[in-house]
Amino acid sequence: MQALYDVPAPAKLNLFLHVIGKRPDGYHLLESIFALIDWADTLHFERRGDGLLQRHDSEGANLPPDDLCLRAARALQQASGCGFGADIHIDKRLPAGAGMGGGSSDAASTLLALNRLWGLDWSLQKLKELGLSLGADVPFFLGGTHAFVEGIGEILHPVTLPEQRFAVVKPAASIATKEIFSSSLLAMSKSVAIVAGFPAHNSSENKTVDVTRYLDGFGKNDLQKAAEAASDDVVQALELLETKFGNSRMTGSGSAVFARVVQENGKSDPAMATMLQEAIPAGWQGRICRSLEHHPLKGWARD
Repeated sequence: MQALYDVPAPAKLNLFLHVIGKRPDGYHLLESIFALIDWADTLHFERRGDGLLQRHDSEGANLPPDDLCLRAARALQQASGCGFGADIHIDKRLPAGAGMGGGSSDAASTLLALNRLWGLDWSLQKLKELGLSLGADVPFFLGGTHAFVEGIGEILHPVTLPEQRFAVVKPAASIATKEIFSSSLLAMSKSVAIVAGFPAHNSSENKTVDVTRYLDGFGKNDLQKAAEAASDDVVQALELLETKFGNSRMTGSGSAVFARVVQENGKSDPAMATMLQEAIPAGWQGRICRSLEHHPLKGWARD
């Protein structure tokens, strides 16, 4: 049994995000396409025999003392009754408070890595059930593919996407998710189940859906107006991408925004990345990203 692993934890973008209702417990019902991209954290795990779980951060990571990564490790250890522990090193590259799922992705990669490191051989479904108790986005990152997402994020339908290139910008400001969902400017949409090719709302069927023809200008982010009202940074970032790339949209509850990039004038990704870096204000983060074919850890847990 291998005693250490280095694993990636990639980000996601919401290609659209519609709020279609609200549950009695206050959670909003969503429909979205989550797309995996190549902006990622890297996590290093070494098995310990004494049962201790210790996190060691890269310089400047500025993570809370009990983040989702440690909570995931503790939850798996307790649920499995495993006597092993782990030293966990996080090379934090994904910005916090971005709506890109960084914490949830770290948690999912932690579950997948420790499942192997500790020799547990839990099934993917069992890991998803544990992951959902940690956060609504965790099952998506465990699933391994782009997905059409329903419910509060726990109902996943794998989707196929052609390779996409995105300019992604994270302003300095971060926005509390609770603030956005409680805003009077929160928009509501009809279910996209009426669009041919998407599954019926709350369907348990887990089928692959080809959404290629819906990528150009389809949908919106129902949280965006509330975020724009809460942060001038979001407005500025959206305007910047609209000017540079002709389109822009916020991901998740913000504050990161993105634009689909169509290669023009033979510009390479490095050249476009330099252009983006020169355009954004100091203290912001920006990258030219590509969509992934699938999650790098797909297949790490048995079906």
